[in-house]
Amino acid sequence: MKVYRLDPVGTLDGLKLGEEEDRRPGPGEVAIRIRATSLNYRDLKVATGAYERGAIKPRVIPLSDGAGEVAEAGPGVTRVKVGDRVAAIFVQRWLAGRVDPAYASSALGGPSDGVLAERIVLPEEGVVPIPAHLTLEEAATLPCAAVTAWHALFARGGLTAGETVLTLGTGGVSLFAAQFARLAGARVIVTSGSEEKIARLRAMGITDVVNYRATPDWERAVMDLTGGQGADHVVELGGAGTFRKSLLALRVGGRLYAIGNLAGEAQINPQMILAKRANVHGIQVGSREMFEAMNRAISQARLKPVINRQFEFGDARAAYDYLAGRTHFGKIVIRGA
Repeated sequence: MKVYRLDPVGTLDGLKLGEEEDRRPGPGEVAIRIRATSLNYRDLKVATGAYERGAIKPRVIPLSDGAGEVAEAGPGVTRVKVGDRVAAIFVQRWLAGRVDPAYASSALGGPSDGVLAERIVLPEEGVVPIPAHLTLEEAATLPCAAVTAWHALFARGGLTAGETVLTLGTGGVSLFAAQFARLAGARVIVTSGSEEKIARLRAMGITDVVNYRATPDWERAVMDLTGGQGADHVVELGGAGTFRKSLLALRVGGRLYAIGNLAGEAQINPQMILAKRANVHGIQVGSREMFEAMNRAISQARLKPVINRQFEFGDARAAYDYLAGRTHFGKIVIRGA
């Protein structure tokens, strides 16, 4: 089978394509023919050695998000069958309930081997059937970005119709959050620094958009849009560099979901959290149970993920470079070998 490994981990030049023998599934395992994978910013950090949440195994197979068909089932498998279209869950051991730090070692694409290969073998417990109306390329965008947005707004936030959701930027998590919020009947406000992307947001039906380049004090614009109340939910994807502004844009008693770490470093003043009576939640993807609940909602609404660009399997390095340029709108997909 064709497979990419990071050899060494720590530089994009370490992304190398090779050939290896297929591994047969053992008891309770399934072999998946990967038809598509997608990139997250985390994958770039893993590849370049900037990931700070634990050691990455040498020569790791990168990427956590992939979809394909079950090609072979090992003895005792009952959850899926050969031919089923499935996606891998990000943290293989987090099936339901609260997250446990002990699960971290089972995260795909680092520390554990990921999905950027022609074929992978996983426990049957670590895969979910995908919505029937989605292509495999679309389904490959779900495991991290979509589940993270669902976890924040619904599993943790209990989003209801009529509330306001502010989300930062136009990457995968942000656009999924916007799509899910609209499905729930919530009002959506999105920030972006690109007029081209703002036009695309409006084409999606998102009319409340703030250009943070033209309006550096974008938190004030959010307050104005909400009649001085602020957003009920803020999907905070900038990290320390935008955390203060996100708090200022939050409604008193609102919920802020700390997800990304993309914009610099800063000291956080806990007095601001107290002043807003803010509920601050750290969100890292979600469980298989959340993935399955999300898929039911996606199927019912026939929601389609936003894919910005697709690359061929042999052009995986170009996909990484495109992600590093941070000009994308939605998800970046690599087709299967």
